[in-house]
Amino acid sequence: MERTIKAAMRYRWVIFTILALQYLFVYFHRVCPAIVAQDLAETFSISATSLGVLASGYFYPYALMQVPVGLLADSWGPRKTVTFFSLLGAAGALMFGLSPNFGIATLSRIVVGLGLSGIFVPAMKTLAVWFRPREYAKISGALMAVGGIGWLSASTPLALAAKNFGWRAGFIAIGGITLVFSILTWLLLVDSPKKKGFPEINAHAEPGAAPKKMSLLAGIRMVFSTPRFWPLALYCFCNGSILFSFTGLWAGPYLRDIYGLSTPAIGNILSMVAIAMVVGSPLLGYLSDNILGSRKKVLFGSALITVVEWAFFYFFYQSLPVPVLYAFFLLIGVFIGASSVICFTATKELFPLEMAGTSVSCVNIFGFLGGIIYQPLIGYFMDMGGKVDGKYLPQGYKTAFLLLFATTIAYVISSLLVKEKPRD
Repeated sequence: MERTIKAAMRYRWVIFTILALQYLFVYFHRVCPAIVAQDLAETFSISATSLGVLASGYFYPYALMQVPVGLLADSWGPRKTVTFFSLLGAAGALMFGLSPNFGIATLSRIVVGLGLSGIFVPAMKTLAVWFRPREYAKISGALMAVGGIGWLSASTPLALAAKNFGWRAGFIAIGGITLVFSILTWLLLVDSPKKKGFPEINAHAEPGAAPKKMSLLAGIRMVFSTPRFWPLALYCFCNGSILFSFTGLWAGPYLRDIYGLSTPAIGNILSMVAIAMVVGSPLLGYLSDNILGSRKKVLFGSALITVVEWAFFYFFYQSLPVPVLYAFFLLIGVFIGASSVICFTATKELFPLEMAGTSVSCVNIFGFLGGIIYQPLIGYFMDMGGKVDGKYLPQGYKTAFLLLFATTIAYVISSLLVKEKPRD
């Protein structure tokens, strides 16, 4: 028995690795428009609002599919779910690289979003089965850290690839790599230790007790009827609104138009978000698990630092020194990007283990609703502010930053309203 448990403890790192490789490209596709925004605008001859629509095409199916994917993860199983959806993601990336016009490019982003919508929630469910509760925040943070590597690859490396080979070549290559990862997922991913012939690693609360059966719709009703779920949903909405609209798209044009930075320099600054996520995600997980013993304290601290940072962004958006910009983007990576894993963990802990996929998918919807609303909305502000010599004018950015600053205030309020489940 002891030998089989040790074998299970080793094999779970194979599980983590394949899921992490898949999740790497989830973040790549979320934020890559920030680097190639100018290339896309010139290739397809589109306005800022249209650019926002193109970029946000990823988020519509991603948000709409979170509950269905959660249900599939709980019923169909993570292995089948991740393999099938990653194949769609590979097809979408290839389509995007070959897109002849704006319409096909937007459709391709939708296919990418549809495909990658089936990665994160099944991954979180699988990790909940293969790792113990006291390890969950840390291993989820490690998964988010790999997402940060995906973000990093969508900054300076993508900028250099676009400069030397064109933006299309990069996305075609990503599509091919994703296809390889899909095959590896089918061959290596196992839904639970039991299906691999191992004893259970993560036992239920009552020894020997089997998980309670609940219909899929009953699970959704349970999540949305739980009052403690809604502050976390608001937190996730504010988090995604800032993360996906600014660092995922408009930060690149902002650094180019207001500070006159080159594409490689912009990539270097945006890479600070990725680096911060790589370090900050497991760090916040450790802080939450082992130091503070609280999810709420981490969420509130993250929100408080974010609102102070965005006060500076709003009032001094044209005059921040470049070293300060590097520091500010690091803060975004830790206290917006990395803190989301604590939000997911807090949500999962409100519900039974067998609802891990459903509960995380429900809260995850709200982050992507933020991206859906804010990316084209900020594009509208950019168009209203005007454009001269290919650059958006400061007034458009000032209006956008006022919206984002107001959102950080709601971010703080939501964190104060969180009531986490008492921990053992």
